Amino acid sequence: MKKIAIIGAGYAGMSAAYDLAKAGHQVTIYESNEYPGGLAAGFKESHWDWSVDQFYHHWFASDAHMMGIIEELGLSKKVLFPRPFTVMYYKNKWYPFDSILKAILFPGLGWGLNKIRFGFVGLYLRLTKNWQALEKVTVDAWMRKWAGNKVYELMWEPLMIGKFGKKYAKQVSMAWMWARIHARTTQLGTYQGGFQAFANDFAKTLTEMGVKIKYKTFAKEILPVDNGKQKVISSSGEEIFDQTLVTISPLIFSKMAPQLPKDYLEKLLDLKSMGAVVMTLSLKHKVSNEGYYWYNLPKDEGFPFLALVEHTNYVSSEHFGGDNILYCGDYIETDNEYMSISDKELLKKFIPGIQRINPKFKEEWINKVWVYKANYAQPVPFVNHSKNVPAIQTPIDGLYFASMSQVYPWDRGTNFAVEIGRKAAKLMREA
Repeated sequence: MKKIAIIGAGYAGMSAAYDLAKAGHQVTIYESNEYPGGLAAGFKESHWDWSVDQFYHHWFASDAHMMGIIEELGLSKKVLFPRPFTVMYYKNKWYPFDSILKAILFPGLGWGLNKIRFGFVGLYLRLTKNWQALEKVTVDAWMRKWAGNKVYELMWEPLMIGKFGKKYAKQVSMAWMWARIHARTTQLGTYQGGFQAFANDFAKTLTEMGVKIKYKTFAKEILPVDNGKQKVISSSGEEIFDQTLVTISPLIFSKMAPQLPKDYLEKLLDLKSMGAVVMTLSLKHKVSNEGYYWYNLPKDEGFPFLALVEHTNYVSSEHFGGDNILYCGDYIETDNEYMSISDKELLKKFIPGIQRINPKFKEEWINKVWVYKANYAQPVPFVNHSKNVPAIQTPIDGLYFASMSQVYPWDRGTNFAVEIGRKAAKLMREA
């Protein structure tokens, strides 16, 4: 039996803890928040039955790692797949874009060669498994060559700019785009009670298995000691462990474990990522009377955020005491003003964007506003990024690292957090 520390009670940390505890090891999780879930955590008003995510999430029907661990936990009956509606913007109108038929009918591509190229590119990326060849070229270059300038500039470039900003949009590896198209489905899933309910159920199972979860406990430093063990120094004191798994951002990990060798530290610090800001509003009225769930917004058309997501057009407002729940989300660089301005100032900037979708929207519709921000939300994968991904097993004996920067070529998300957490646990069991 090993004594193991895990830093972070997100999905990677909890998945690793599950496998390690099942194998008979003694596991302690350090979590700075007072609840589990990491970036997939949520919040809840007293008159709501369900929680709302701090950063909006859903599962895809193809999320095999997530569905697998949910089944092992005996919670599959709580997974729901409501039918959402996603729309694209074209010439001041919104068009459904959540099925092959709707994509074919989208008027922006016309009926000629552009639509054919769009279809063949999508089909190729769904079928090919050779992402290694695609990571040698950027999304911008590959799409312009094979889909054509018009298709790329209309369909994919707004997504790239929205996700990575103009600074990185033309530098992202095509393997990232391949992963999004290859693995995702139009079916979107959630959990009865919200994602926080799942995190709570998961954490409850872990504690029943003997895992100790230390909430509101900050891990400050990890120091190697004799015989390959580590000393974890936290806000609750010091403790010696046989192995330690860290599941937080590369930057924070580099500060937490300064004794890592220079070349490994440099790999951590070379990783780039985008931050995220999400404003959630509880409203008296719906914004989308058509029942649309997800609006993909082209920021180069003047929208102040990347996506507007009307959550209660996906799950019923009955779960939220009749409140209508709306997300306004954006990926931004960490020095963007959105990160520093007040919630009131941010709302003032976002309201015109909501009014472009529904001109009748007024500030008086708002019951309450919440804003959540994260510096580490979307890793930026450059060309040949596989060479830059830090190993899960660090050069320090017994110290492991598992983050969303290492799930490449896959995009960040709860499904791949589960995968990398379990991958780390396997390495730790076999060590």
